[in-house]
Amino acid sequence: MNKDIVQFEPEECAELIRNSSSVVALTGAGISTAAGIPDFRGPKGLYVTRQYDPDTVFNIVYFRKNPRPFYEFTRDFAAMLREIQPTFTHRFLSILEDKGILKGIITQNIDALHHFAGSRNVIELHGSYWSASCTRCRDYSVEGKSYEWWVEAIRTSPSCPVLTCPHCNGVVKPDVVFFGEAVRGFEKAAGITERCDLLLVLGSSLEVYPASMLPRMTNATVVVVNMGKVRLSPAANRRFVEADLDTYFSRVAQSLGFDGDVRHQSV
Repeated sequence: MNKDIVQFEPEECAELIRNSSSVVALTGAGISTAAGIPDFRGPKGLYVTRQYDPDTVFNIVYFRKNPRPFYEFTRDFAAMLREIQPTFTHRFLSILEDKGILKGIITQNIDALHHFAGSRNVIELHGSYWSASCTRCRDYSVEGKSYEWWVEAIRTSPSCPVLTCPHCNGVVKPDVVFFGEAVRGFEKAAGITERCDLLLVLGSSLEVYPASMLPRMTNATVVVVNMGKVRLSPAANRRFVEADLDTYFSRVAQSLGFDGDVRHQSV
């Protein structure tokens, strides 16, 4: 169902945050497209512009047979992300966590930009490139490596572009959730959503299950900020805003007096 757009000013959102004891954020592709990352399925998405087939790239059965298409995607994706920085909104969420206001981030994104922004309590429903492990021995694992590391590791791998384990020669797989694999951390995500008193839904159309269920699992006030349609029906506890995330949350941060903290973090 399409949302009804109602006027909900940044100052009103700031007041909700100020009066909340447990804020949770659910983020989707929109928070990262502002950083310069095209979404996967849109008209300028990675599947279209780089002609990747999602049934090949992100299919776990196919990956076990032939990981090369996924690694070709990873090489291009990592090279692109190497030059990209977290957005104002990424950093704003990190500041809210530092101040004890934000209790957790639930994200559908695999780009790890929340980590790079400094957030610590991040539930990545679809996994991310933040960590990886050997599919055979599990003894070899990496965490918190930069995208420069991925690009260099893939470039220098003996079986380039597939990265293999130095211990057993098994294929190393970034901890990205493929089609055919279960999402990660949903029970924890549901738990913090049910307990929060304010849920910020940022840059998500709420089309993808099961993340789309989270706003329906809470009696808290829900503020949805997204460009475009959202599949969530209006309700007394829901506020909808169609706006650019960084522009909107810059004003929220100013109203809270946090703008300087966010700007300083980016220096």
